[in-house]
Amino acid sequence: MYAIHTLAELRAAVREHRLADKRIALVPTMGNLHQGHLSLVQTALQHADIVITSIFVNPLQFGPNEDLDSYPRTLTEDQQKLASVGCHLLFAPTVSEVYPDGQAAQTLVEVPGLSDIHCGVSRPGHFRGVSTVVCKLFNMVQPDVAVFGLKDYQQVAVIRKMVRDLCIPVDIIGVPTVRAESGLALSSRNGYLTQDELTAAAVLQQTLQLTADAVRQGSTDFPLLEEQAQKTLENAGFRRDFYRILNRDTLLPASPADDKVVLAAAFLGRARLIDNIEI
Repeated sequence: MYAIHTLAELRAAVREHRLADKRIALVPTMGNLHQGHLSLVQTALQHADIVITSIFVNPLQFGPNEDLDSYPRTLTEDQQKLASVGCHLLFAPTVSEVYPDGQAAQTLVEVPGLSDIHCGVSRPGHFRGVSTVVCKLFNMVQPDVAVFGLKDYQQVAVIRKMVRDLCIPVDIIGVPTVRAESGLALSSRNGYLTQDELTAAAVLQQTLQLTADAVRQGSTDFPLLEEQAQKTLENAGFRRDFYRILNRDTLLPASPADDKVVLAAAFLGRARLIDNIEI
Protein backbone atom coordinates (compact mmCIF):
# COMPACT_ATOMS: atom_id res chain seq x y z
CA MET A 1 0.00 0.00 0.00
CA TYR A 2 1.12 3.55 -0.61
CA ALA A 3 -0.17 6.95 0.50
CA ILE A 4 -0.85 10.01 -1.61
CA HIS A 5 -1.94 13.49 -0.57
CA THR A 6 -2.91 15.45 -3.69
CA LEU A 7 -5.71 15.24 -6.21
CA ALA A 8 -3.22 15.15 -9.08
CA GLU A 9 -1.52 12.05 -7.61
CA LEU A 10 -4.88 10.45 -6.96
CA ARG A 11 -6.14 10.94 -10.50
CA ALA A 12 -2.90 9.59 -11.96
CA ALA A 13 -3.20 6.45 -9.82
CA VAL A 14 -6.89 5.98 -10.62
CA ARG A 15 -6.19 6.43 -14.33
CA GLU A 16 -3.69 3.57 -14.27
CA HIS A 17 -6.16 1.25 -12.57
CA ARG A 18 -8.92 2.23 -15.00
CA LEU A 19 -6.67 1.51 -17.98
CA ALA A 20 -6.07 -1.93 -16.47
CA ASP A 21 -9.87 -2.39 -16.28
CA LYS A 22 -9.84 -2.61 -12.48
CA ARG A 23 -12.97 -2.22 -10.37
CA ILE A 24 -12.39 0.43 -7.68
CA ALA A 25 -13.88 0.72 -4.20
CA LEU A 26 -13.69 3.74 -1.90
CA VAL A 27 -13.84 3.62 1.92
CA PRO A 28 -14.20 7.20 3.23
CA THR A 29 -13.03 7.71 6.85
CA MET A 30 -11.84 10.43 9.21
CA GLY A 31 -9.00 8.26 10.49
CA ASN A 32 -8.19 7.07 14.02
CA LEU A 33 -9.04 3.67 12.61
CA HIS A 34 -10.38 0.74 14.61
CA GLN A 35 -11.61 -2.73 13.70
CA GLY A 36 -14.90 -1.31 12.48
CA HIS A 37 -13.12 0.71 9.82
CA LEU A 38 -10.95 -2.25 8.88
CA SER A 39 -14.08 -4.36 8.37
CA LEU A 40 -15.19 -1.79 5.77
CA VAL A 41 -11.90 -2.28 3.91
CA GLN A 42 -12.28 -6.06 4.12
CA THR A 43 -15.80 -5.79 2.69
CA ALA A 44 -14.57 -3.49 -0.07
CA LEU A 45 -11.95 -6.06 -1.05
CA GLN A 46 -14.78 -8.52 -1.72
CA HIS A 47 -16.40 -6.12 -4.20
CA ALA A 48 -13.48 -4.55 -6.06
CA ASP A 49 -9.98 -5.14 -7.41
CA ILE A 50 -8.55 -1.94 -5.92
CA VAL A 51 -9.51 -0.43 -2.56
CA ILE A 52 -8.82 3.24 -1.84
CA THR A 53 -9.32 4.47 1.72
CA SER A 54 -9.55 8.19 2.34
CA ILE A 55 -8.62 9.79 5.65
CA PHE A 56 -9.84 13.35 5.98
CA VAL A 57 -11.10 15.10 9.10
CA ASN A 58 -13.71 17.19 7.35
CA PRO A 59 -14.15 20.58 9.03
CA LEU A 60 -17.34 21.24 7.08
CA GLN A 61 -19.27 18.64 9.11
CA PHE A 62 -18.27 19.94 12.56
CA GLY A 63 -20.32 22.55 14.38
CA PRO A 64 -18.74 25.55 16.12
CA ASN A 65 -18.75 23.88 19.57
CA GLU A 66 -17.80 20.38 18.44
CA ASP A 67 -14.54 18.46 18.67
CA LEU A 68 -12.81 19.36 15.39
CA ASP A 69 -9.57 20.48 17.07
CA SER A 70 -9.42 17.56 19.50
CA TYR A 71 -10.56 14.85 17.08
CA PRO A 72 -7.80 12.20 17.19
CA ARG A 73 -5.42 12.18 14.25
CA THR A 74 -3.27 9.04 14.02
CA LEU A 75 -2.14 8.89 10.40
CA THR A 76 1.00 6.76 10.88
CA GLU A 77 -0.82 4.09 12.88
CA ASP A 78 -3.76 4.21 10.48
CA GLN A 79 -1.49 3.61 7.51
CA GLN A 80 -0.03 0.52 9.19
CA LYS A 81 -3.50 -0.85 9.96
CA LEU A 82 -4.70 -0.33 6.39
CA ALA A 83 -1.64 -2.10 4.99
CA SER A 84 -2.25 -5.04 7.33
CA VAL A 85 -5.70 -5.74 5.84
CA GLY A 86 -4.73 -5.32 2.19
CA CYS A 87 -5.82 -1.79 1.33
CA HIS A 88 -4.12 -0.70 -1.88
CA LEU A 89 -4.02 3.08 -1.60
CA LEU A 90 -4.47 5.71 1.12
CA PHE A 91 -5.66 9.16 0.07
CA ALA A 92 -4.98 11.64 2.88
CA PRO A 93 -5.48 15.17 1.55
CA THR A 94 -5.06 18.44 3.42
CA VAL A 95 -7.97 20.80 4.03
CA SER A 96 -6.62 23.17 1.37
CA GLU A 97 -6.49 20.31 -1.15
CA VAL A 98 -10.17 19.51 -0.59
CA TYR A 99 -11.34 23.12 -0.22
CA PRO A 100 -8.85 25.13 -2.30
CA ASP A 101 -11.02 28.26 -2.27
CA GLY A 102 -11.84 27.97 1.41
CA GLN A 103 -14.90 26.57 3.12
CA ALA A 104 -16.91 29.78 2.91
CA ALA A 105 -16.72 29.76 -0.90
CA GLN A 106 -17.35 26.02 -1.26
CA THR A 107 -20.30 24.85 -3.34
CA LEU A 108 -22.48 22.80 -1.00
CA VAL A 109 -24.47 19.61 -1.51
CA GLU A 110 -27.55 19.25 0.68
CA VAL A 111 -30.01 16.38 0.91
CA PRO A 112 -33.33 17.88 2.06
CA GLY A 113 -35.57 16.14 4.56
CA LEU A 114 -33.26 13.37 5.72
CA SER A 115 -30.57 15.87 6.69
CA ASP A 116 -32.86 17.88 8.94
CA ILE A 117 -34.13 15.25 11.38
CA HIS A 118 -32.67 13.27 14.30
CA CYS A 119 -28.89 13.86 14.18
CA GLY A 120 -29.59 16.78 11.84
CA VAL A 121 -31.47 18.55 14.64
CA SER A 122 -28.71 17.92 17.16
CA ARG A 123 -25.95 18.87 14.72
CA PRO A 124 -27.25 21.57 12.34
CA GLY A 125 -25.36 21.56 9.05
CA HIS A 126 -23.60 18.29 9.84
CA PHE A 127 -25.11 16.29 6.99
CA ARG A 128 -24.57 19.15 4.53
CA GLY A 129 -20.87 18.84 5.36
CA VAL A 130 -21.01 15.05 5.01
CA SER A 131 -22.84 15.04 1.68
CA THR A 132 -20.58 17.77 0.28
CA VAL A 133 -17.33 16.00 1.15
CA VAL A 134 -18.61 12.57 0.08
CA CYS A 135 -19.79 13.99 -3.24
CA LYS A 136 -16.36 15.56 -3.72
CA LEU A 137 -14.62 12.28 -2.87
CA PHE A 138 -16.84 10.43 -5.33
CA ASN A 139 -15.85 12.93 -8.03
CA MET A 140 -12.18 12.71 -7.09
CA VAL A 141 -11.95 8.91 -6.99
CA GLN A 142 -14.84 7.99 -9.30
CA PRO A 143 -15.25 4.61 -7.60
CA ASP A 144 -17.53 1.81 -8.72
CA VAL A 145 -18.53 1.09 -5.14
CA ALA A 146 -18.28 2.85 -1.79
CA VAL A 147 -18.50 1.22 1.64
CA PHE A 148 -19.91 2.78 4.82
CA GLY A 149 -20.64 1.52 8.32
CA LEU A 150 -24.26 1.16 9.37
CA LYS A 151 -23.51 2.50 12.86
CA ASP A 152 -24.02 5.87 11.17
CA TYR A 153 -27.42 4.72 9.89
CA GLN A 154 -28.79 8.15 9.04
CA GLN A 155 -25.56 9.10 7.28
CA VAL A 156 -25.85 6.06 5.01
CA ALA A 157 -29.47 6.98 4.24
CA VAL A 158 -28.42 10.53 3.34
CA ILE A 159 -25.64 9.28 1.05
CA ARG A 160 -27.93 6.75 -0.66
CA LYS A 161 -30.45 9.51 -1.42
CA MET A 162 -27.74 11.87 -2.66
CA VAL A 163 -26.46 9.19 -5.04
CA ARG A 164 -29.98 8.50 -6.34
CA ASP A 165 -30.95 12.14 -6.70
CA LEU A 166 -27.72 13.21 -8.43
CA CYS A 167 -27.45 10.06 -10.58
CA ILE A 168 -23.95 9.31 -9.25
CA PRO A 169 -22.87 5.91 -10.63
CA VAL A 170 -21.62 4.46 -7.33
CA ASP A 171 -23.01 1.38 -5.56
CA ILE A 172 -23.36 2.04 -1.82
CA ILE A 173 -22.71 -0.89 0.52
CA GLY A 174 -23.61 -0.70 4.20
CA VAL A 175 -21.66 -2.89 6.62
CA PRO A 176 -23.04 -4.06 9.99
CA THR A 177 -21.64 -2.42 13.11
CA VAL A 178 -18.58 -3.98 14.74
CA ARG A 179 -18.92 -4.14 18.52
CA ALA A 180 -16.84 -4.64 21.63
CA GLU A 181 -17.56 -7.69 23.80
CA SER A 182 -19.88 -5.52 25.88
CA GLY A 183 -21.99 -4.73 22.82
CA LEU A 184 -20.76 -1.13 22.58
CA ALA A 185 -20.43 -0.02 18.97
CA LEU A 186 -16.81 0.70 18.07
CA SER A 187 -16.26 4.42 17.51
CA SER A 188 -13.31 6.76 17.33
CA ARG A 189 -15.04 8.86 20.00
CA ASN A 190 -15.07 5.97 22.49
CA GLY A 191 -11.57 7.16 23.38
CA TYR A 192 -13.19 10.10 25.15
CA LEU A 193 -14.79 7.72 27.70
CA THR A 194 -13.34 6.90 31.10
CA GLN A 195 -13.21 3.26 32.20
CA ASP A 196 -16.42 3.66 34.22
CA GLU A 197 -18.11 5.35 31.28
CA LEU A 198 -17.05 2.53 28.96
CA THR A 199 -18.84 0.11 31.27
CA ALA A 200 -21.96 2.29 31.37
CA ALA A 201 -21.87 2.82 27.59
CA ALA A 202 -22.87 -0.80 26.99
CA VAL A 203 -26.34 0.07 28.31
CA LEU A 204 -27.11 1.89 25.05
CA GLN A 205 -27.07 -1.28 22.94
CA GLN A 206 -28.78 -3.26 25.73
CA THR A 207 -31.61 -0.71 25.76
CA LEU A 208 -31.98 -0.90 21.99
CA GLN A 209 -32.26 -4.67 22.28
CA LEU A 210 -34.99 -4.34 24.92
CA THR A 211 -36.95 -1.96 22.70
CA ALA A 212 -36.63 -4.29 19.73
CA ASP A 213 -37.76 -7.27 21.83
CA ALA A 214 -40.82 -5.34 23.02
CA VAL A 215 -41.78 -4.42 19.45
CA ARG A 216 -41.30 -8.00 18.26
CA GLN A 217 -43.56 -9.16 21.09
CA GLY A 218 -46.35 -6.90 19.86
CA SER A 219 -45.94 -3.57 21.68
CA THR A 220 -47.22 -0.74 19.49
CA ASP A 221 -47.11 2.24 21.87
CA PHE A 222 -43.89 3.50 20.39
CA PRO A 223 -43.81 6.86 22.25
CA LEU A 224 -44.09 4.98 25.54
CA LEU A 225 -41.27 2.60 24.57
CA GLU A 226 -39.11 5.55 23.55
CA GLU A 227 -39.69 7.34 26.86
CA GLN A 228 -38.98 4.20 28.87
CA ALA A 229 -35.72 3.77 26.98
CA GLN A 230 -34.72 7.39 27.63
CA LYS A 231 -35.27 6.92 31.37
CA THR A 232 -33.23 3.70 31.34
CA LEU A 233 -30.35 5.55 29.70
CA GLU A 234 -30.61 8.45 32.14
CA ASN A 235 -30.48 6.03 35.06
CA ALA A 236 -27.21 4.69 33.60
CA GLY A 237 -25.69 8.17 33.46
CA PHE A 238 -26.53 9.26 29.92
CA ARG A 239 -27.91 12.67 28.95
CA ARG A 240 -30.70 12.73 26.37
CA ASP A 241 -30.37 13.52 22.71
CA PHE A 242 -32.95 11.41 20.87
CA TYR A 243 -34.40 7.90 20.80
CA ARG A 244 -36.80 7.04 17.97
CA ILE A 245 -38.61 4.02 16.50
CA LEU A 246 -38.67 4.78 12.78
CA ASN A 247 -39.57 3.52 9.35
CA ARG A 248 -36.37 1.94 8.07
CA ASP A 249 -36.50 3.65 4.67
CA THR A 250 -37.89 7.11 5.38
CA LEU A 251 -36.59 7.52 8.96
CA LEU A 252 -39.99 9.00 9.83
CA PRO A 253 -42.03 7.73 12.81
CA ALA A 254 -42.89 4.08 12.24
CA SER A 255 -46.31 2.49 12.05
CA PRO A 256 -46.75 -1.06 13.41
CA ALA A 257 -46.68 -2.53 9.89
CA ASP A 258 -43.40 -0.88 8.86
CA ASP A 259 -39.95 -2.38 8.64
CA LYS A 260 -38.35 -0.54 11.52
CA VAL A 261 -35.10 0.79 12.86
CA VAL A 262 -34.51 2.27 16.30
CA LEU A 263 -32.08 5.19 16.17
CA ALA A 264 -30.53 6.53 19.35
CA ALA A 265 -28.05 9.22 20.33
CA ALA A 266 -27.06 10.15 23.87
CA PHE A 267 -24.29 11.95 25.70
CA LEU A 268 -22.01 10.20 28.16
CA GLY A 269 -19.21 12.25 29.65
CA ARG A 270 -17.41 14.03 26.80
CA ALA A 271 -18.77 11.66 24.14
CA ARG A 272 -21.90 11.72 22.05
CA LEU A 273 -22.69 8.10 21.24
CA ILE A 274 -24.95 6.88 18.46
CA ASP A 275 -26.29 3.40 17.78
CA ASN A 276 -29.25 1.65 16.18
CA ILE A 277 -31.00 -1.67 15.77
CA GLU A 278 -33.11 -2.90 12.87
CA ILE A 279 -36.35 -4.75 13.62
